[in-house]
Amino acid sequence: MARTFAVLGASNTGKSTLVDRMCALEGQPQPAAQPGELRVAGFTHLGDDWQAIDCPGSIELLHVSADALLAADIAVICVGPDPAAAILASPYLHLVEAAGTPAILFVNRIDEAQGRVRDIVAALQDYARHPIILRQIPIVEDGQVTGSVDLVSERAWHYREGEPSQLIEIPAAVSAREHEARGELLEHLSEFDDWLLEELIEDRVPPNDAVFALCARALGENRMLPALIGSAGHGNGIVRMMKALRHETPAPETLRTRLAEQTTTDEPLLAAVFASANRKHLGKTLLLRALAPLAAGQPLGGRAAGQLTPADPRDSRHLDTVPEGTIVTAVKSDHLAAGKIATATALVDAPAWHAPHPPMLQRLLLATNDRDTVKLSGALATVAEGDGGLNVTQDPETGNALAGLQGPLHMRLLRQRLKDVFSIDVEEQPTAAAYRETISKPQETAYRHKKQTGGAGQFADVKLTVAPAERGAGFVFAEVVKGGSVPKNYIPAVEQGARDALDTGPLGFPVVDVAVTLSDGMAHAVDSSEMAFRIAGRQGVREALKAAAPVLLQPVFRVAIHAPAAFTGSLGPLVSSHSGQVLGFDSDPDAKGWEIFQALVPGAALPPLANDIRAATQGVGWYDAAFDHYEELHGKAADRVVQERTREPA
Repeated sequence: MARTFAVLGASNTGKSTLVDRMCALEGQPQPAAQPGELRVAGFTHLGDDWQAIDCPGSIELLHVSADALLAADIAVICVGPDPAAAILASPYLHLVEAAGTPAILFVNRIDEAQGRVRDIVAALQDYARHPIILRQIPIVEDGQVTGSVDLVSERAWHYREGEPSQLIEIPAAVSAREHEARGELLEHLSEFDDWLLEELIEDRVPPNDAVFALCARALGENRMLPALIGSAGHGNGIVRMMKALRHETPAPETLRTRLAEQTTTDEPLLAAVFASANRKHLGKTLLLRALAPLAAGQPLGGRAAGQLTPADPRDSRHLDTVPEGTIVTAVKSDHLAAGKIATATALVDAPAWHAPHPPMLQRLLLATNDRDTVKLSGALATVAEGDGGLNVTQDPETGNALAGLQGPLHMRLLRQRLKDVFSIDVEEQPTAAAYRETISKPQETAYRHKKQTGGAGQFADVKLTVAPAERGAGFVFAEVVKGGSVPKNYIPAVEQGARDALDTGPLGFPVVDVAVTLSDGMAHAVDSSEMAFRIAGRQGVREALKAAAPVLLQPVFRVAIHAPAAFTGSLGPLVSSHSGQVLGFDSDPDAKGWEIFQALVPGAALPPLANDIRAATQGVGWYDAAFDHYEELHGKAADRVVQERTREPA
């Protein structure tokens, strides 16, 4: 039965190197990952079958790490050897805690550490609700890390480049620190076990086997985060990591139980569909992990599963059976979708923790070749099926495809996939803020539409009052016609004409918050028609809008900025620099060490604000925004917006 671990963490923490080193322990090299995608590396170690899911590191691809946790028994979070790097690790700590996935921290590149490991752990603890328990300490000689001491077995190892580490006696210089660190380890573990607590109170030394078993139980119950050290680039600490995984990774049925508790179905869960990709000449491929034994052609998600092949792209065998816990590739299974849990009869939505952050980058996408315009829409829909961080809609003003993405890297990956898989080159354009206009004073107007071209003509006469309405009212129409001067069957046409006039106002933007009242008019027995009154209503309102002191309205959004508490102080000036209004901040209930900063921000400031938040928070901060209201914009700022609008091509 294959067990699975996901390797995640920030960029440049050595995740892929760690996976490669694990696979190389018994000489099983694996192909490299595709940019921005998961890599499944299958290998054996000491007779056990393993599957490592190697995740991309950019914070813009955090949703891909969430995909991996749908299929992982345990997570390995790679972190850098600097306490300051804890901030970069915090999104991954929050993700595994939200998912309920047991996790091990691997402090990589320990040979580059300039400070103490305990300081690294303390910095990480600021962002983790689970206690982080250090399981190893480094051996430092002449300022260089030359080995490590295991705090459970109390055995020391000397690192050797390109060779297995050598067992040595614990150096005298490290003995005192080892004794102190082991005491802290046992003290933490005693919080999970009364027997160990009694042993410590009675000043008895617990046997190592019992301590190892307690470590495995506490990790399996997801009550702590053990921390190991090493250097994947030099092959140091790899065997120790594999030993921890071998003895402490929960069995696959634990994942099935966890997902069953987090979803809303009573049916047995058969598979977690955790990734999807489109390959040229092959079509849609899916990665799924069997949560129960599967057979080719059995019902999965309401229909028979298509072909099942090994997850290794180098192996194209068709599988008749799939053991529980095994990851496979499914083709010709278009009814399945990534981010779903499959039962025999249905596809169940992934748990709430799997949902990605809202997109922070909005871009209009246009096919470079006009012949690909229709093809682009289908291609984007197909890519979005397997990319949870991508949101594709249609821009209401231009009709072009509107893509919501996690950032510039995500945008580059999308463009490359469209080119490589669908042979579509696209160009991107920024979106414009949804400005509106209204009027600031009432205006009465009379308009007569009269046209004679031979035969029946067109005639309609209306008297209208156009006035400001309450903010947020939209469009209000009323009629106070007396004596039937405007026949009732023509009044709806006047209303429709008034609506037509609001599509584009004198400043060039849609008009909102206007009340139009029809008070009088005149009709002709022969020449009047609905069309004539619609034209009269439209033209009359247009003339009134020009004379009613039009003003520009800018959209204002309520923005919740999620960021580490260390950066909260810099967010106030940042929001103010974008003409925003600070509302306050509170602790983030879902992310230890983070806060939610609330503000009101003009819509035009959102794109640059996203970049500035990333820059001010070492790349990890993000926001979600919801439209709140429109407010008037005056002066040079309004003039500039109107001028830019008039320069736009018709």
